[in-house]
Amino acid sequence: MVNAANLAVNVLLLGALYSLVAIGFTLIFGVGGVLNLAHGASITLGAYSAYYVTQAGASIWIGAVAAFGLPALFSYGMYKGMIRKVAGHPITVLILTLVAGLVIEQVFLVVAGTQPLAIPALVDGQTQLLERGVENNRIVAFVLSWLIIGALFYFVTRTKQGKAILAISMSHKGAALVGIDADNVYAYTWLIAGALAGIAGLFLASFLTANPLMGRNPLLLSFAIVVLGGLGSIRGSVIGAYLIALMDQVTVTMISTRLSGVTALVVLVVVLLVRPEGLFGRELAE
Repeated sequence: MVNAANLAVNVLLLGALYSLVAIGFTLIFGVGGVLNLAHGASITLGAYSAYYVTQAGASIWIGAVAAFGLPALFSYGMYKGMIRKVAGHPITVLILTLVAGLVIEQVFLVVAGTQPLAIPALVDGQTQLLERGVENNRIVAFVLSWLIIGALFYFVTRTKQGKAILAISMSHKGAALVGIDADNVYAYTWLIAGALAGIAGLFLASFLTANPLMGRNPLLLSFAIVVLGGLGSIRGSVIGAYLIALMDQVTVTMISTRLSGVTALVVLVVVLLVRPEGLFGRELAE
């Protein structure tokens, strides 16, 4: 029999993390109309950045700053150094980001090896929540994830730079006519996406461990989430993340833990066949 309290807690916590991963992925598509297959590498880079900073003697919170900043710079540099030159060719972008992601994985395989690495928790201890003990680390990650998501919603809907993202996602030509610098918007969109992926990598590694290939499953999940929610929709990514988290946890709880992640693949196929525009189309945000 399914424990409703456990299911609810797991869905709440995982949904926030999945949302954080997927929003950066969908931001890039919404603005540039391209898919970033190096998004998983940014997750890995975030986790390892935090690991090496803490190994140097700094606190995990300094590690969190590194996990936020270094993947953002990696993503920004990738756009400025490669993607900007081929932005009008989605297949070329797909190949370049795939290669960049594989290079990051190989670097960490050589430097760190295949052994999983433990990253310190953000906070210690447990709290009773819905009749079960929940690690404070997971609760803090949940709260921080939603603070970041909320800040992003505010940025997109209330600031000049955020509204420029909305304008370009709706019409590139229209945005150009009102004087919006598309290249500048693309650049800081890639910067934001890298930062979101990096901090998600830290949270994920603090729950489990870090390894060079840890970004692959989140990349697959984020792709399924944004297809379900609608490529380019932040709101759709959040709703899609919670739907995927719910279906995945029900599958794992009622059938088998070996099927973790399979739900995302099934949803991806069904949505592409039945409703390829997803729940909220290609809208970026409201």
